[in-house]
Amino acid sequence: TDRVSTMAAKRYRNGDHRLFHRDAGYLEGRRVRKSREMRAMARRTDFGKQVIAGQWAAAEFDALGRLWELDLPVPYPVQLDASEMLMSFVGDTSGDTPVAAPRLVSTRPEPDLLAELFEQLRTAILTLAHHGWSHGDLSPYNVLLHEERLVVIDWPQIVDVIGNPQGFDFLERDATTMAAWFVRKGLD
Repeated sequence: TDRVSTMAAKRYRNGDHRLFHRDAGYLEGRRVRKSREMRAMARRTDFGKQVIAGQWAAAEFDALGRLWELDLPVPYPVQLDASEMLMSFVGDTSGDTPVAAPRLVSTRPEPDLLAELFEQLRTAILTLAHHGWSHGDLSPYNVLLHEERLVVIDWPQIVDVIGNPQGFDFLERDATTMAAWFVRKGLD
């Protein structure tokens, strides 16, 4: 057919090219079935790092699918390969070259739109919390603004608020970080 679909690809670095020194808090509460893999992850062996790298990609793809089903503002997950995920492209595809939606941090919304965007974000965070999750690394860098709608991206570190001993801390940090950005932009 003459239909065209633009996708975004996200490639994950393999275990040899990632820094894992700050992932421990996010991984708490996550389990794998094999005790050998759990031990390797805990000890950060080469094999353990490969398991962890695979978990990031799988966690994000799985999270996007669940969040999409909840009608949350996230890209639609299309396909996962071992090191690459395809998802819907968020941006303008009307021209010859697609233009990605800007990150929220790069925008200067008018006061009325700022208030509406805050309500969109508030609804998303409350829906996540209601289902027991937190983004885990939510900031204006992980939120896109497309056609006056927010789209939350970068989900590999999604946190189970109940299963992770630091879950509520992640949720509070996400909410505080985003609220502070809106206040800096002039929202009461």
